This record gives sequence, C-alpha cells and structure tokens, in this order.
Amino acid sequence: MAGQQKNPQTQEELGTLLKVRREKLENLQNEGKNPFEITKYDVSIHSQDIKDKYDELEGQEVSIAGRMMFKRVMGKASFCNIQDLKGNIQSYVARDDIGEDSYKDFKKYDIGDILGIKGIVFKTKTGEISVHASEVTLLSKSLQVLPEKHHGLTDTDIRYRQRYVDLIMNPDVKDTFIKRSKVISSIRRYLDAGGFMEVETPMLVTNAGGAAARPFDTHFNALDEDLHLRISLELYLKRLIVGGLEKVYEIGRVFRNEGLDTRHNPEFTLMELYQAYTDYHGMMDLTENLYRHVAKEVTGSEILTYGEHTIDLSKPFERITMLDAVKKYAGVDFNEIHSAEEAKKAADEHHIGYEERHGKGDILNLFFEEYVEEHLIQPVFIMDHPVEISPLTKKKPDNPDYVERFEFFINGWEMANAYSELNDPIDQRARFEAQEAALAAGDEEANHTDEDFLNALSIGMPPTGGIGFGIDRMVMIMTNSPAIRDVLLFPTMKSLDK
Repeated sequence: MAGQQKNPQTQEELGTLLKVRREKLENLQNEGKNPFEITKYDVSIHSQDIKDKYDELEGQEVSIAGRMMFKRVMGKASFCNIQDLKGNIQSYVARDDIGEDSYKDFKKYDIGDILGIKGIVFKTKTGEISVHASEVTLLSKSLQVLPEKHHGLTDTDIRYRQRYVDLIMNPDVKDTFIKRSKVISSIRRYLDAGGFMEVETPMLVTNAGGAAARPFDTHFNALDEDLHLRISLELYLKRLIVGGLEKVYEIGRVFRNEGLDTRHNPEFTLMELYQAYTDYHGMMDLTENLYRHVAKEVTGSEILTYGEHTIDLSKPFERITMLDAVKKYAGVDFNEIHSAEEAKKAADEHHIGYEERHGKGDILNLFFEEYVEEHLIQPVFIMDHPVEISPLTKKKPDNPDYVERFEFFINGWEMANAYSELNDPIDQRARFEAQEAALAAGDEEANHTDEDFLNALSIGMPPTGGIGFGIDRMVMIMTNSPAIRDVLLFPTMKSLDK
C-alpha cells in the first residue's frame, strides 16, 4: 500500500484521509458522476509537446489527460499541475470558464486523481506555458494517498514492490524505462537492417542447456513430464542455423536459479544471435558497432558516464587474450604452467580457492575472476578461453587447449559472451560427456547431453559465430543505473508473506 511510505501523516490521519476519499467517490456515484463509468477520453497532445510547440499552439484548443500532482485553490480560480507520459503542465481552472457546478466538483478533487482537461494554450504572467481550462473531466478517482511530494518515494524496497508509485513520484525512473524500451528497439533496428531474422524459441524445455547455471524445474501435468525453464537461447537458435536460417536472433527472458545481487536477478532479458559463415572475430565487430549504434540512438553520444567512470565507446575496443590479461594483472604466466597440479600450486600461492576436480583451464579462469575483472572498465574483449569452461565452442586450431571465444567487458562486468560455434558433432559429444562427468562430480551448473542437438549437428551446421548479450546490464550502462533492479520494472522480491 502506498500509504506504507513514511509520510508526515500518522496512521490514524491516513485512515481518515482514505475514508474521506471513499466518501467523495460515493457522493459522485450518488450524483450520477461515477468516474469509473467513463470508458475513453480523446487526448490530442502531451504536456512536453505543448511546451516544444508553443509558438504554433498558442491560442489553440488542446485536450490533455493525466494525474493531478498539485492543486492550489484561490477562490474563483485555481491552478493545478497535470502529469502525463511526457512530463507535466500547469492548468488554469476558473469558475466562470468551466461552470459553477464543475468548479465546485473540481475543488473537491484530490492529488492523484486522473483528469482530462480541454482548453486554450497560453502563458501566465510569470511566463509559464499552461492550459486555460474550458472543461475538466474526472476520469479516475484515486482512493489511495501518494507519498508526500517533497519527501518523494525513497524506500527502495517499496519502490521496487510498488513500481507504479515509483513511476509516478520519480521522473528519472520513468526516463530509465523509456530508455530501456529504446535500447531494445534500437537493437532490433540494427539487426533487422543487417539481415537478421527475429525468432522465438521454447521457454519450457526438457534439457536446459547452453549456459553454466542451475535451472528452475517444473512439471507438465498433461504429459506427466518434468520440464525446466530455459537458462539460455543457444541450442534452439543453432538448430535454426542447421535448418538454413543464416542470421537469427531472439530477445527474451531466461531463468537461472541463482542468487540476487546488484547485477543478478533470477529472470532477466537475454539477446542471442547466430550468423552462419562467420566466427568470433565477426562477432567482435558486430558487438562494437552495435554498442556504438545503440548508445548514439538512446543517449545521443558514444561517451557514457557510469558512476565515477567515463566509458568511451568511440575508440576501437581493446582485444586481449585471457592468458595475457592474467599475466598483466596477476603476474602469472599460464604458458609456463603445464598441468593441473602446477596450476593448483599457483592458486595456493595466491590464496585462490578451487575444487579438486578443477583443471588448469578452470584455475586460469579463477585467476581471471580474482585479478582481472575489476580492471576492465573501458570496453574490452577477453579472448581465447580454456576449453574446460567452454563446452560449446570451437577449439583454436593451433592450440586446442583453448577455444575461439570472447567475453565482452565494461565497468568490470561481463556484458556479452561469444563463440566461434562448435559444429563438430563428435567433438560436441565428447564435450557433453565431460560435462556429465563434471555434473556427477558435483558441478550443479554443468550441461546435460542434448541428443537432439547432437542429431542436428550431425546433419551439418556451417561455420557460425554466435553471441549472447545481457540486455539488463546494457541498459544499466546506458542509463547510469547502479543496480539491475533499477532497470527491471518488477524485479524478483521476497514475498511479504514469508
């Protein structure tokens, strides 16, 4: 309830205010003026458009609609402020212009009520662009009290649970989600113009593969079969490459049964794309160009501010191997380490924890996470990962211990993950077998063997580049948002009943 926000009113005073609002509604209904019976209102323009086009609209009649956020009654004339999708605008409401009965009703309207106002565009003596009302219509009665204007809605828990109130009280929040929509639209425009085809693949799957994550499990009663919510889009999209759809992408929700923090939510938006006849170098070029395109369209610049950092997307993105990055920041050269035992010894010397099952490649990745990630503020591609942590990726021909994979980092965060896709069904089966062994050894995030996917590869998949983008983190960077919950309209929250 919005009244849970700490307002100046006591609970007793709040209860009285809520009772008065219900009584006002009952009186309106008894008078045949029930606002909830109104089914439509013709809006001709929004607030900001009036301000932007004032020179051509001055003296013209407009009709606006929105939530009343302020009202000042001064006898026979009043001012109110109406907030709509694009901002807010003042309206001058006078008894002689809208009629005595209508003005009497208007004076009883509450902050939070939704009004339709028809009138003439003008400027007040103080120069404020306003609408001189000739008609005021109550379109919806607010039976709840909004947070007090000057204190706003600041309790983050309530903000996330009651996003509808957050959007009303905090204009920056609305702007963030408008930009989020623009980010996704911009991605679609870029890919569509590049000949990519948007597709949709199953969310309920028998085998949740394509990423290292624990799935959510469910049961399909009609078939009496256990299913999972997808953790990735990858394996179905690659089936479509096998089928001859050479450029495909999907933007959709995936679900991972993992913890909550500033960068993780159990359901989040992923964009994956696959392109036949290219490799991970092609995916790097696409990533670089796409990020610049989206930043320019959404923010107007290729230079972004995130927290204390200035992120420069205009320069060529750095490309460095994981081996070289670990050598640079940890001072450990894994080219000189030739076995799992030597790798574990190095980990012990650097106080890095590992599991007994971990091999040299796993420990290289642990070094990377411990020593390197925090330094990757500017856009950078970390290339050529160990084969042990890349079960779906093509090996490097000149060094089969490593694969043609990159992770894209900004602000110390992984923003994207890409491969030269493994298209050898025999090698893929061996990789799945290694994953099954890891699963048996206690790795709950390892992949199960997907026989139908192996069958698809056996039919033949061309050389292919593929990539997965975290849309939510991209929006965080584009909107300078500190937490993933700030860019999810309705983030996962612990139930208040627990």
